[in-house]
Amino acid sequence: MSVRPPSVDALARSLADTGLPHPLLVDAARAAIADGRSEDIEELARRHAHAAARSLLQPVVNATGVLLHTNLGRAPLAVDAGADYTNLELDLSSGRRGSRHAHAAALLARLCDTEDAIVVNNGASAVLLVLAALANGRGAAVSRGELVEIGGGFRVPEVMEQSGAKLVEVGTTNRTRLADFASAVENPANDTVLVLKVHQSNYRIVGFTEHVTVAEMASLAVPVVADIGSGLVDAACPWLDEGPPSWLAGEPAARQSLAAGAALVTFSGDKLFGGPQAGIIAGRAELVQRCARHPLARALRPGSLVLNALQQVALAYLRRDGEAIEFWRMASLATSDLERRAHAVVEGSEAGKVEKMASVPGGGTLPGIEIDSWGVVLDGDHTAALRARTPPIIARVSEDRTWLDLRTVGLEDDRHVVAALKALG
Repeated sequence: MSVRPPSVDALARSLADTGLPHPLLVDAARAAIADGRSEDIEELARRHAHAAARSLLQPVVNATGVLLHTNLGRAPLAVDAGADYTNLELDLSSGRRGSRHAHAAALLARLCDTEDAIVVNNGASAVLLVLAALANGRGAAVSRGELVEIGGGFRVPEVMEQSGAKLVEVGTTNRTRLADFASAVENPANDTVLVLKVHQSNYRIVGFTEHVTVAEMASLAVPVVADIGSGLVDAACPWLDEGPPSWLAGEPAARQSLAAGAALVTFSGDKLFGGPQAGIIAGRAELVQRCARHPLARALRPGSLVLNALQQVALAYLRRDGEAIEFWRMASLATSDLERRAHAVVEGSEAGKVEKMASVPGGGTLPGIEIDSWGVVLDGDHTAALRARTPPIIARVSEDRTWLDLRTVGLEDDRHVVAALKALG
């Protein structure tokens, strides 16, 4: 005689202690019943409910040593935002409609020491909007060595195609000279109205190479747009007490690129800038305003949450308070402090060994660069068990050993690491 399956509603109500909304519990109950297994149907439904909960966005402990981990949201960010209205597009002085570019974007322009800035929803959007506004149907010259592919398979030529700009390739993969750009600009058939310099942020070409600097390109008769990608604001890093770290050497910065003659710079908000996902366009006011007036600007604009987050990060930069920007706080941690914490984790958990490690910037920035660090190593692959924790702990495996790099673990999260290693016992 077949066993009658339980009521979906009753099974869903028995899972109420999981904290999930009832419709999701109904889904879990139906999935368990549909499985038709002989095991405890409520236990099976609980597993489905647990899987649904684990699929939701939630905090994780990043023990990978990758500071800007794309899968973990890149730059960590704490933002204070209550359930309030904001003066997003209201001029409080006049009471009339204002501009969403008057807040965070104005601070970003001040930070970059330039005339104007606007914010869009990511770095690729910034390049897309600039090309659409300034070069639609006309030529934009780019070195063949800078026709890069960024994360997710997006390629500069494809972004240019979507913008309506005509790609004018100059030079070769490994060598491009100022004369190559000059020829492209002077050739009427190209109708070149701007030159684009794209930072090779996620790879390096070494050996028999030559490239053209922003300062050299600024001698041309058309505007220079420098896509610096990773979002370093100022090469001098005045927000850090000890100045720029050695691993930043050679990284292009917005302030210096503009000072060298770039008409516009574009960069991401969630990489070296240390803010939320956003794209920033900064530079000459007339060009920024052409971007702001383009129809795409409305489609690509961010909301008040992103702008508020950018505003808080920009204010921290202007205060020269690197400690308030989590990426820079983590990147600047002393190795002696990390080693001390690693010993405390091992002693507290009675598991693992303290070892020297190498963190990396990540997020498609500074390829090949390593930052000295310390952490805990366990024999075997324990990554699945660590991910199953609450909060999940994300580690890495190499040579059948599990590595937990403490540079990317918040000090308050050391206790979670200790508890997890104890449980592995």
